[in-house]
Amino acid sequence: MSTPPDFETHVVTNQSPDFAPRNLWHDDVALREAVAREGGAAFDAHLAGYGALAGDTLYAHGFEANRDRPRLRTHDSRGHRIDRVDFHPSYHALMDVAVGHGVAGLSWHDARPGAHVARAALSYLHHQADAGTSCPLTMTHAAVPVLRREPTLREWADKAAAPHYDAREVPIADKRGVTLGMGMTEKQGGSDVRSNATTATPQADGSYALVGHKWFFSAPMSDGFLVLAQAPGGLSCFLMPRRLDDGHKNAFRLMRLKDKLGDWSNASSEVEFTGAHAWRIGDEGRGVATILEMVMLTRLDCMLGAAAEMRMALAQAMHHARHRVAFGARLVEQPLMRNVLADLALEVEGAVALSMRVARAVDAAPRDPREAAFARIATAIGKFWLCKRAPVAVNEAQECFGGIGYIEETILPRLYRQAPLNSIWEGSGNIQCLDVLRALSREAAARDALVAELDGARGRDASYDAAVETLLYELEQSLPSESQARRVVEALALALQGSVLLRAGSPVAAAFVASRLADAHRLAFGTLDDARVDVGVALDRVLPA
Repeated sequence: MSTPPDFETHVVTNQSPDFAPRNLWHDDVALREAVAREGGAAFDAHLAGYGALAGDTLYAHGFEANRDRPRLRTHDSRGHRIDRVDFHPSYHALMDVAVGHGVAGLSWHDARPGAHVARAALSYLHHQADAGTSCPLTMTHAAVPVLRREPTLREWADKAAAPHYDAREVPIADKRGVTLGMGMTEKQGGSDVRSNATTATPQADGSYALVGHKWFFSAPMSDGFLVLAQAPGGLSCFLMPRRLDDGHKNAFRLMRLKDKLGDWSNASSEVEFTGAHAWRIGDEGRGVATILEMVMLTRLDCMLGAAAEMRMALAQAMHHARHRVAFGARLVEQPLMRNVLADLALEVEGAVALSMRVARAVDAAPRDPREAAFARIATAIGKFWLCKRAPVAVNEAQECFGGIGYIEETILPRLYRQAPLNSIWEGSGNIQCLDVLRALSREAAARDALVAELDGARGRDASYDAAVETLLYELEQSLPSESQARRVVEALALALQGSVLLRAGSPVAAAFVASRLADAHRLAFGTLDDARVDVGVALDRVLPA
């Protein structure tokens, strides 16, 4: 009998090795510098530990949780209405580790100075492993200070802040920790929540009965939900538990899960309230004002999410470029690819710097009125700009891979689907820009804090000084019209990023200013003027070899 021929057609070469495991904290010099600069250095060891998890086990769980999406079970096998969302075990693993390490509650259960900065860094690291779970983590975090204002809801506030995850569907009395979702948007209103039609009828025990619907009901597996509804005194905010104190399911129905572009590990739903039991938060008619107390926190997390997506995409692209050879040289050695990667690196550096500066303002807000005023306006500016930059930056990093960057086995398609979400969630770009105009016209403290922040970096870079002088002169002449709001907010965002980097003495500050505030750049990534921008310095900071 003859020997069978060798049917092997080729040997696999010239492919980059697996990205993970890595320590996402140790890899990220810009993040480590920003956390130290903004007052979070006391938490370095904790962040290093979470960086190792995020770049290894959580990174792996992220693939599984997104591959096997949540499924809605409206009824059990015997016909009982259960309204349950089933998840892959990796979803619960992600939530358990995140809650246990303080992604949802560090700011509240370890409230030392710098805790908000550290919690922001935890969120940034976690989002790189899985973005979908960031939704319930963010909402749980942001709800705590609002719930703390109501003495009758103190147990909810304390358990939302606690580092304990419990996925069981039981009353909160039987839990050490809880998670929270939100229901604001209705079919007829979208961002215009004042048009909400859901009604809230007072009951004899001080609670309310909710009847109506929500078109987007986020994280429907949560233990409780913050909901807007029309009470006799106007639009009001309510806490609606999933399970009543006696263990029965509250009177609401999950109608379907949204079939979303991305954010697959997280469930978003449509819901109908059929007399659901709820407790009011704040005064009747003050629902929007109550929700706005959370906006500073949720907008910051939108900034962090956008920055995290850009960072992970860049790190993946750099890892690939170091190992892939084309036309006789590694991609990272080729001048045009170096320009692209360095340009992306500058984008990420600016995003991280501004996000952590805003986190410091949020941290200091209870103690420092100027920082509170700065946080008020800077979160809207930062949310608009960073969330606009994420999709195009992720796409550019994806292109660095060629065809494999379009394949689901890599993380790039997931990042690309996720990237547009934060520009929509918590208020679209137009909402953010109009909010900035309102703050500039009506809130002198916010305007003064913004100007002071920009003035603080003057004298360090001639191009920065010229750009800021032009921008502030324009603002002093007259308030921009609504049609010009995006143009002005974009300019403010770039100036704020430049300001933070310059005052920090960052090695990439001059390159950022030259490319973003002067004229050493065009519209596409990879158009840096390398006669004026040191590409090597930017690349050296991206990822350890």
